Amino acid sequence: MTEALTEHTADVIVVGAGPAGSTTAYYLAKAGLDVLLLEKTAFPREKVCGDGLTPRATKQLVSMGIDISEEAGWLRNKGLRIIGGGVRLQLDWPDLASYPDYGLVRKRDDFDEQLARQAQKAGARLYERCNVGAPVVDDRTGRITGVHAKLGEEKIPVTFHAPLVVAADGNSSRISLAMGLHRREDRPMGVAVRTYFTSPRHDDDYLESWLELWDRRGPGEDRLLPGYGWIFGMGDGTSNVGLGVLNTSSSFKELDWREVLKAWCASMPEDWGYTDENMTGPIRGAALPMAFNRQPHYTKGLLLVGDAGGLVNPFNGEGIAYAMESGQIAADVIVQAHARRTPAQREMALHRYPKVLKDTYGGYYTLGRAFVKLIGNPKVMKIATQRGLTHPMLMRFTLKMLANLTDPTGGDAMDRIINGLSKVAPKA
Repeated sequence: MTEALTEHTADVIVVGAGPAGSTTAYYLAKAGLDVLLLEKTAFPREKVCGDGLTPRATKQLVSMGIDISEEAGWLRNKGLRIIGGGVRLQLDWPDLASYPDYGLVRKRDDFDEQLARQAQKAGARLYERCNVGAPVVDDRTGRITGVHAKLGEEKIPVTFHAPLVVAADGNSSRISLAMGLHRREDRPMGVAVRTYFTSPRHDDDYLESWLELWDRRGPGEDRLLPGYGWIFGMGDGTSNVGLGVLNTSSSFKELDWREVLKAWCASMPEDWGYTDENMTGPIRGAALPMAFNRQPHYTKGLLLVGDAGGLVNPFNGEGIAYAMESGQIAADVIVQAHARRTPAQREMALHRYPKVLKDTYGGYYTLGRAFVKLIGNPKVMKIATQRGLTHPMLMRFTLKMLANLTDPTGGDAMDRIINGLSKVAPKA
Protein backbone atom coordinates (compact mmCIF):
# COMPACT_ATOMS: atom_id res chain seq x y z
CA MET A 1 0.00 0.00 0.00
CA THR A 2 1.42 3.41 -0.93
CA GLU A 3 2.09 6.04 1.72
CA ALA A 4 -0.64 8.37 0.34
CA LEU A 5 -3.22 5.57 0.39
CA THR A 6 -2.31 4.64 3.99
CA GLU A 7 -2.59 8.29 4.98
CA HIS A 8 -6.12 8.50 3.53
CA THR A 9 -7.34 5.13 4.86
CA ALA A 10 -8.54 4.41 8.39
CA ASP A 11 -10.78 2.20 10.53
CA VAL A 12 -13.32 5.04 10.90
CA ILE A 13 -13.90 8.43 9.28
CA VAL A 14 -15.61 11.10 11.42
CA VAL A 15 -17.04 13.99 9.39
CA GLY A 16 -17.16 17.18 11.48
CA ALA A 17 -15.07 18.19 14.50
CA GLY A 18 -17.79 19.79 16.63
CA PRO A 19 -18.54 18.36 20.10
CA ALA A 20 -20.16 15.19 18.64
CA GLY A 21 -17.40 14.42 16.15
CA SER A 22 -14.46 15.22 18.42
CA THR A 23 -15.93 13.15 21.28
CA THR A 24 -16.51 10.19 18.93
CA ALA A 25 -12.96 10.46 17.56
CA TYR A 26 -11.49 10.79 21.07
CA TYR A 27 -13.06 7.57 22.37
CA LEU A 28 -12.31 5.65 19.17
CA ALA A 29 -8.65 6.71 19.19
CA LYS A 30 -8.36 5.99 22.91
CA ALA A 31 -9.53 2.43 22.21
CA GLY A 32 -6.76 2.05 19.62
CA LEU A 33 -8.70 2.51 16.39
CA ASP A 34 -7.25 4.51 13.48
CA VAL A 35 -9.53 7.55 13.11
CA LEU A 36 -9.67 10.38 10.57
CA LEU A 37 -11.41 13.51 11.91
CA LEU A 38 -12.36 15.83 9.03
CA GLU A 39 -13.29 19.47 9.78
CA LYS A 40 -14.39 21.81 6.97
CA THR A 41 -13.08 25.01 8.61
CA ALA A 42 -9.94 25.84 10.58
CA PHE A 43 -9.82 26.35 14.35
CA PRO A 44 -10.67 28.58 16.08
CA ARG A 45 -14.04 29.00 14.43
CA GLU A 46 -17.33 30.48 15.59
CA LYS A 47 -20.56 28.60 16.16
CA VAL A 48 -23.95 29.97 17.23
CA CYS A 49 -24.56 28.83 20.80
CA GLY A 50 -25.60 30.09 24.20
CA ASP A 51 -22.16 29.03 25.48
CA GLY A 52 -23.76 27.81 28.72
CA LEU A 53 -23.10 24.19 29.71
CA THR A 54 -25.27 22.27 32.16
CA PRO A 55 -23.89 19.69 34.63
CA ARG A 56 -24.77 17.03 32.03
CA ALA A 57 -22.26 18.52 29.55
CA THR A 58 -19.77 19.20 32.34
CA LYS A 59 -19.73 15.48 33.19
CA GLN A 60 -18.74 14.69 29.60
CA LEU A 61 -15.82 17.14 29.71
CA VAL A 62 -14.56 15.56 32.93
CA SER A 63 -14.77 12.09 31.32
CA MET A 64 -12.64 13.31 28.40
CA GLY A 65 -9.95 14.63 30.72
CA ILE A 66 -10.44 18.29 29.76
CA ASP A 67 -8.96 20.77 32.26
CA ILE A 68 -12.10 22.66 33.37
CA SER A 69 -10.43 24.78 36.05
CA GLU A 70 -10.97 28.53 36.28
CA GLU A 71 -7.23 28.95 35.61
CA ALA A 72 -7.80 27.22 32.25
CA GLY A 73 -10.44 29.83 31.36
CA TRP A 74 -13.69 28.12 32.37
CA LEU A 75 -16.39 30.05 34.24
CA ARG A 76 -18.48 27.98 36.64
CA ASN A 77 -22.17 28.54 37.32
CA LYS A 78 -24.24 27.39 40.28
CA GLY A 79 -27.62 27.00 38.63
CA LEU A 80 -30.42 28.67 36.73
CA ARG A 81 -32.18 31.96 37.45
CA ILE A 82 -35.68 31.95 35.98
CA ILE A 83 -37.57 35.18 35.33
CA GLY A 84 -41.21 35.39 34.26
CA GLY A 85 -44.72 36.27 35.41
CA GLY A 86 -43.30 39.00 37.64
CA VAL A 87 -41.31 36.39 39.59
CA ARG A 88 -37.53 35.92 39.86
CA LEU A 89 -36.54 32.43 41.02
CA GLN A 90 -32.96 31.24 41.57
CA LEU A 91 -32.50 27.46 41.45
CA ASP A 92 -29.23 25.66 42.18
CA TRP A 93 -28.33 22.67 40.02
CA PRO A 94 -29.54 19.51 41.79
CA ASP A 95 -27.24 17.61 44.13
CA LEU A 96 -26.84 14.23 42.39
CA ALA A 97 -24.52 11.24 42.49
CA SER A 98 -24.47 11.01 38.66
CA TYR A 99 -23.67 14.64 37.75
CA PRO A 100 -21.61 17.51 39.22
CA ASP A 101 -23.50 20.31 40.97
CA TYR A 102 -22.16 23.04 38.67
CA GLY A 103 -22.24 24.04 35.02
CA LEU A 104 -19.72 25.90 32.90
CA VAL A 105 -19.49 28.74 30.39
CA ARG A 106 -17.04 28.84 27.48
CA LYS A 107 -17.12 30.45 24.02
CA ARG A 108 -17.81 27.91 21.29
CA ASP A 109 -14.86 28.81 19.03
CA ASP A 110 -12.48 27.99 21.89
CA PHE A 111 -14.60 25.13 23.29
CA ASP A 112 -14.76 23.12 20.06
CA GLU A 113 -11.04 23.49 19.47
CA GLN A 114 -10.26 22.10 22.95
CA LEU A 115 -12.27 18.96 22.21
CA ALA A 116 -10.68 18.51 18.77
CA ARG A 117 -7.17 18.88 20.23
CA GLN A 118 -8.05 16.35 22.93
CA ALA A 119 -9.09 13.88 20.20
CA GLN A 120 -5.76 14.57 18.45
CA LYS A 121 -3.85 13.90 21.68
CA ALA A 122 -5.64 10.55 21.95
CA GLY A 123 -4.39 9.67 18.46
CA ALA A 124 -7.09 10.86 16.02
CA ARG A 125 -5.75 12.33 12.77
CA LEU A 126 -7.36 15.75 12.34
CA TYR A 127 -7.63 17.39 8.92
CA GLU A 128 -8.74 21.03 9.09
CA ARG A 129 -10.01 22.91 6.01
CA CYS A 130 -11.26 19.57 4.70
CA ASN A 131 -14.56 20.11 2.91
CA VAL A 132 -16.34 16.75 2.57
CA GLY A 133 -18.56 16.32 -0.47
CA ALA A 134 -20.07 13.10 -1.81
CA PRO A 135 -19.84 9.72 -0.08
CA VAL A 136 -17.97 6.82 -1.68
CA VAL A 137 -20.58 4.08 -2.03
CA ASP A 138 -20.07 0.41 -2.88
CA ASP A 139 -22.25 -0.27 -5.96
CA ARG A 140 -22.95 -3.86 -4.93
CA THR A 141 -24.00 -3.30 -1.31
CA GLY A 142 -24.99 0.39 -1.19
CA ARG A 143 -22.68 0.81 1.84
CA ILE A 144 -20.63 3.93 2.42
CA THR A 145 -16.91 3.11 2.22
CA GLY A 146 -15.38 6.57 2.34
CA VAL A 147 -15.81 10.22 1.35
CA HIS A 148 -14.61 12.57 -1.37
CA ALA A 149 -13.23 15.87 -0.06
CA LYS A 150 -11.36 19.03 -1.00
CA LEU A 151 -8.35 19.76 1.14
CA GLY A 152 -6.76 23.07 2.14
CA GLU A 153 -7.00 26.52 0.62
CA GLU A 154 -5.96 25.03 -2.73
CA LYS A 155 -9.03 22.67 -2.56
CA ILE A 156 -7.01 19.63 -3.58
CA PRO A 157 -9.35 16.69 -4.36
CA VAL A 158 -8.80 13.79 -1.92
CA THR A 159 -10.64 10.52 -1.30
CA PHE A 160 -10.64 9.02 2.20
CA HIS A 161 -11.53 5.35 2.77
CA ALA A 162 -12.91 3.51 5.81
CA PRO A 163 -15.42 0.71 6.43
CA LEU A 164 -17.38 3.01 8.76
CA VAL A 165 -18.25 6.71 8.55
CA VAL A 166 -19.69 8.85 11.38
CA ALA A 167 -21.81 11.84 10.32
CA ALA A 168 -21.09 14.62 12.83
CA ASP A 169 -21.64 17.40 10.31
CA GLY A 170 -24.47 19.21 12.08
CA ASN A 171 -28.07 20.01 11.30
CA SER A 172 -27.73 20.14 7.50
CA SER A 173 -25.60 16.92 7.47
CA ARG A 174 -24.73 16.78 3.79
CA ILE A 175 -23.27 13.29 4.12
CA SER A 176 -26.56 11.97 5.63
CA LEU A 177 -28.61 13.61 2.87
CA ALA A 178 -26.33 12.11 0.22
CA MET A 179 -27.05 8.69 1.76
CA GLY A 180 -30.82 9.33 1.53
CA LEU A 181 -31.45 10.25 5.19
CA HIS A 182 -33.76 13.27 5.28
CA ARG A 183 -35.12 15.32 8.15
CA ARG A 184 -38.42 14.19 9.68
CA GLU A 185 -41.02 16.93 9.36
CA ASP A 186 -43.03 15.57 12.31
CA ARG A 187 -40.28 16.52 14.77
CA PRO A 188 -39.88 19.99 16.31
CA MET A 189 -37.19 22.41 15.17
CA GLY A 190 -35.92 25.34 17.12
CA VAL A 191 -33.92 28.42 16.22
CA ALA A 192 -31.27 30.05 18.40
CA VAL A 193 -30.39 33.70 17.80
CA ARG A 194 -27.65 35.39 19.81
CA THR A 195 -25.08 38.16 20.08
CA TYR A 196 -22.50 39.46 22.57
CA PHE A 197 -22.50 42.74 24.52
CA THR A 198 -19.87 44.39 26.68
CA SER A 199 -21.68 44.39 30.02
CA PRO A 200 -21.16 44.77 33.80
CA ARG A 201 -23.19 41.53 34.12
CA HIS A 202 -20.39 39.44 32.60
CA ASP A 203 -19.44 37.58 35.79
CA ASP A 204 -22.89 36.31 36.84
CA ASP A 205 -22.58 32.86 38.44
CA TYR A 206 -26.10 31.79 37.39
CA LEU A 207 -27.37 31.13 33.88
CA GLU A 208 -30.39 33.39 33.39
CA SER A 209 -33.51 32.30 31.51
CA TRP A 210 -36.43 34.64 30.73
CA LEU A 211 -39.59 32.62 30.16
CA GLU A 212 -41.57 35.52 28.75
CA LEU A 213 -40.51 36.96 25.41
CA TRP A 214 -42.65 40.00 24.73
CA ASP A 215 -42.89 41.60 21.31
CA ARG A 216 -43.48 45.26 22.22
CA ARG A 217 -42.75 46.71 18.79
CA GLY A 218 -45.31 49.01 17.27
CA PRO A 219 -48.73 50.09 18.49
CA GLY A 220 -51.38 47.76 19.86
CA GLU A 221 -51.26 44.97 22.39
CA ASP A 222 -47.95 43.37 23.38
CA ARG A 223 -47.52 39.82 22.09
CA LEU A 224 -46.16 36.90 24.10
CA LEU A 225 -43.84 34.93 21.81
CA PRO A 226 -43.22 31.14 21.91
CA GLY A 227 -39.73 30.82 23.28
CA TYR A 228 -37.37 32.03 25.96
CA GLY A 229 -34.55 34.53 26.27
CA TRP A 230 -31.20 33.96 27.92
CA ILE A 231 -28.42 36.03 29.45
CA PHE A 232 -25.17 34.17 30.16
CA GLY A 233 -22.21 36.06 31.64
CA MET A 234 -19.00 35.05 29.86
CA GLY A 235 -16.60 36.20 32.57
CA ASP A 236 -14.53 38.14 30.01
CA GLY A 237 -16.34 41.48 30.12
CA THR A 238 -19.18 40.33 27.83
CA SER A 239 -22.62 38.69 28.06
CA ASN A 240 -24.06 36.20 25.59
CA VAL A 241 -27.65 37.39 25.05
CA GLY A 242 -30.01 35.40 22.89
CA LEU A 243 -33.32 33.71 22.41
CA GLY A 244 -34.56 30.23 21.55
CA VAL A 245 -37.78 29.84 19.58
CA LEU A 246 -39.81 26.80 18.55
CA ASN A 247 -41.35 26.19 15.13
CA THR A 248 -44.58 24.91 16.72
CA SER A 249 -46.08 28.39 16.91
CA SER A 250 -47.99 30.33 14.27
CA SER A 251 -45.59 33.30 14.54
CA PHE A 252 -42.45 31.25 13.82
CA LYS A 253 -42.16 32.04 10.10
CA GLU A 254 -43.63 35.54 10.06
CA LEU A 255 -41.21 37.20 12.48
CA ASP A 256 -37.66 38.45 11.99
CA TRP A 257 -36.07 36.97 15.11
CA ARG A 258 -33.03 39.22 14.91
CA GLU A 259 -35.37 42.22 15.19
CA VAL A 260 -37.21 40.53 18.07
CA LEU A 261 -33.87 40.05 19.88
CA LYS A 262 -32.99 43.73 19.37
CA ALA A 263 -36.39 44.78 20.71
CA TRP A 264 -36.07 42.47 23.71
CA CYS A 265 -32.59 43.83 24.51
CA ALA A 266 -33.93 47.38 24.24
CA SER A 267 -36.44 46.59 27.02
CA MET A 268 -33.62 45.69 29.46
CA PRO A 269 -32.28 48.09 32.13
CA GLU A 270 -29.97 50.67 30.54
CA ASP A 271 -27.06 50.02 32.92
CA TRP A 272 -26.78 46.40 31.67
CA GLY A 273 -25.40 47.81 28.43
CA TYR A 274 -27.39 45.72 25.92
CA THR A 275 -27.31 48.46 23.28
CA ASP A 276 -26.01 48.61 19.69
CA GLU A 277 -22.86 50.50 20.64
CA ASN A 278 -21.89 47.76 23.15
CA MET A 279 -22.47 44.89 20.71
CA THR A 280 -19.16 43.11 20.05
CA GLY A 281 -20.30 41.06 17.04
CA PRO A 282 -23.22 40.53 14.67
CA ILE A 283 -26.48 38.79 15.59
CA ARG A 284 -26.23 35.21 14.34
CA GLY A 285 -28.78 32.41 14.18
CA ALA A 286 -28.74 28.61 13.88
CA ALA A 287 -31.23 25.74 13.71
CA LEU A 288 -31.76 23.37 16.65
CA PRO A 289 -32.72 19.88 15.33
CA MET A 290 -34.67 18.13 18.08
CA ALA A 291 -35.98 14.77 19.23
CA PHE A 292 -34.38 12.35 16.72
CA ASN A 293 -35.41 14.35 13.67
CA ARG A 294 -33.20 12.29 11.34
CA GLN A 295 -33.35 8.48 11.42
CA PRO A 296 -32.19 5.73 11.29
CA HIS A 297 -29.12 6.55 13.34
CA TYR A 298 -27.26 3.66 11.74
CA THR A 299 -27.55 2.33 8.19
CA LYS A 300 -25.17 0.94 5.56
CA GLY A 301 -21.95 1.83 7.34
CA LEU A 302 -23.08 5.34 8.44
CA LEU A 303 -23.71 6.39 12.07
CA LEU A 304 -25.31 9.74 12.96
CA VAL A 305 -24.23 11.63 16.09
CA GLY A 306 -25.21 14.98 17.63
CA ASP A 307 -27.16 17.48 15.52
CA ALA A 308 -26.83 15.27 12.41
CA GLY A 309 -29.15 12.81 14.17
CA GLY A 310 -31.40 15.47 15.75
CA LEU A 311 -30.18 14.86 19.30
CA VAL A 312 -31.09 18.32 20.71
CA ASN A 313 -33.21 18.13 23.87
CA PRO A 314 -36.72 19.45 22.99
CA PHE A 315 -37.32 20.55 26.59
CA ASN A 316 -34.54 23.15 26.75
CA GLY A 317 -32.72 23.33 23.40
CA GLU A 318 -29.51 21.88 24.88
CA GLY A 319 -27.37 20.16 22.26
CA ILE A 320 -23.76 19.87 23.46
CA ALA A 321 -24.35 17.29 26.22
CA TYR A 322 -26.28 15.02 23.84
CA ALA A 323 -23.77 15.52 21.03
CA MET A 324 -20.99 14.34 23.33
CA GLU A 325 -23.01 11.51 24.88
CA SER A 326 -24.09 10.17 21.47
CA GLY A 327 -20.46 10.37 20.33
CA GLN A 328 -19.36 8.25 23.29
CA ILE A 329 -22.18 5.74 22.70
CA ALA A 330 -21.33 5.50 18.96
CA ALA A 331 -17.63 5.01 19.71
CA ASP A 332 -18.39 2.23 22.20
CA VAL A 333 -20.60 0.40 19.66
CA ILE A 334 -17.98 0.80 16.88
CA VAL A 335 -15.16 -0.50 19.12
CA GLN A 336 -17.22 -3.59 19.97
CA ALA A 337 -18.19 -4.14 16.33
CA HIS A 338 -14.56 -3.78 15.23
CA ALA A 339 -13.61 -6.74 17.44
CA ARG A 340 -16.15 -9.09 15.78
CA ARG A 341 -14.83 -11.67 13.34
CA THR A 342 -17.37 -11.75 10.51
CA PRO A 343 -19.19 -8.97 8.58
CA ALA A 344 -22.54 -10.34 9.79
CA GLN A 345 -21.43 -10.16 13.44
CA ARG A 346 -20.07 -6.63 12.96
CA GLU A 347 -23.35 -5.55 11.40
CA MET A 348 -25.35 -7.01 14.27
CA ALA A 349 -23.20 -5.06 16.74
CA LEU A 350 -23.59 -1.79 14.78
CA HIS A 351 -27.39 -2.10 14.73
CA ARG A 352 -27.24 -1.82 18.53
CA TYR A 353 -26.46 1.91 18.20
CA PRO A 354 -29.98 3.19 17.33
CA LYS A 355 -31.43 0.82 19.94
CA VAL A 356 -29.16 2.22 22.68
CA LEU A 357 -30.09 5.79 21.64
CA LYS A 358 -33.80 4.98 21.83
CA ASP A 359 -33.42 3.24 25.18
CA THR A 360 -31.42 6.20 26.53
CA TYR A 361 -33.43 9.15 25.16
CA GLY A 362 -36.50 7.88 23.27
CA GLY A 363 -39.11 8.11 26.02
CA TYR A 364 -37.72 11.38 27.38
CA TYR A 365 -37.75 12.97 23.89
CA THR A 366 -41.35 11.80 23.37
CA LEU A 367 -42.31 13.66 26.56
CA GLY A 368 -40.35 16.65 25.22
CA ARG A 369 -42.31 16.67 21.97
CA ALA A 370 -45.57 16.81 23.94
CA PHE A 371 -44.14 19.67 26.03
CA VAL A 372 -43.12 21.57 22.88
CA LYS A 373 -46.68 21.35 21.50
CA LEU A 374 -48.09 22.70 24.76
CA ILE A 375 -45.80 25.71 25.10
CA GLY A 376 -46.30 26.55 21.42
CA ASN A 377 -49.66 27.87 22.60
CA PRO A 378 -49.13 31.40 24.05
CA LYS A 379 -52.09 30.98 26.44
CA VAL A 380 -50.62 27.82 27.95
CA MET A 381 -47.19 29.48 28.20
CA LYS A 382 -48.71 32.50 29.98
CA ILE A 383 -50.55 30.37 32.55
CA ALA A 384 -47.44 28.19 33.10
CA THR A 385 -45.19 31.17 33.84
CA GLN A 386 -47.71 33.00 36.01
CA ARG A 387 -48.75 30.00 38.11
CA GLY A 388 -45.73 27.69 38.02
CA LEU A 389 -43.05 30.16 39.11
CA THR A 390 -44.77 30.86 42.41
CA HIS A 391 -44.20 27.22 43.48
CA PRO A 392 -40.46 26.63 44.17
CA MET A 393 -40.92 22.87 44.70
CA LEU A 394 -42.69 22.53 41.34
CA MET A 395 -39.94 24.58 39.69
CA ARG A 396 -37.21 22.37 41.17
CA PHE A 397 -39.02 19.40 39.62
CA THR A 398 -39.30 21.32 36.33
CA LEU A 399 -35.58 22.15 36.36
CA LYS A 400 -34.71 18.46 36.77
CA MET A 401 -37.16 17.54 34.00
CA LEU A 402 -36.07 20.22 31.52
CA ALA A 403 -32.32 19.72 32.06
CA ASN A 404 -32.66 15.91 32.21
CA LEU A 405 -30.77 15.81 35.51
CA THR A 406 -31.80 12.80 37.58
CA ASP A 407 -30.04 9.91 39.28
CA PRO A 408 -31.00 6.74 37.38
CA THR A 409 -30.85 4.63 40.57
CA GLY A 410 -31.31 5.59 44.19
CA GLY A 411 -32.59 9.10 43.45
CA ASP A 412 -35.30 11.06 45.24
CA ALA A 413 -39.05 10.99 44.55
CA MET A 414 -38.70 13.59 41.76
CA ASP A 415 -36.04 11.46 40.04
CA ARG A 416 -38.24 8.37 40.26
CA ILE A 417 -41.24 10.18 38.74
CA ILE A 418 -39.22 11.62 35.83
CA ASN A 419 -37.41 8.32 35.19
CA GLY A 420 -40.73 6.43 35.38
CA LEU A 421 -42.42 8.76 32.89
CA SER A 422 -39.49 8.44 30.49
CA LYS A 423 -39.62 4.64 30.73
CA VAL A 424 -43.32 4.31 29.95
CA ALA A 425 -43.43 6.90 27.14
CA PRO A 426 -43.13 5.47 23.59
CA LYS A 427 -39.53 5.41 22.33
CA ALA A 428 -40.23 6.80 18.86
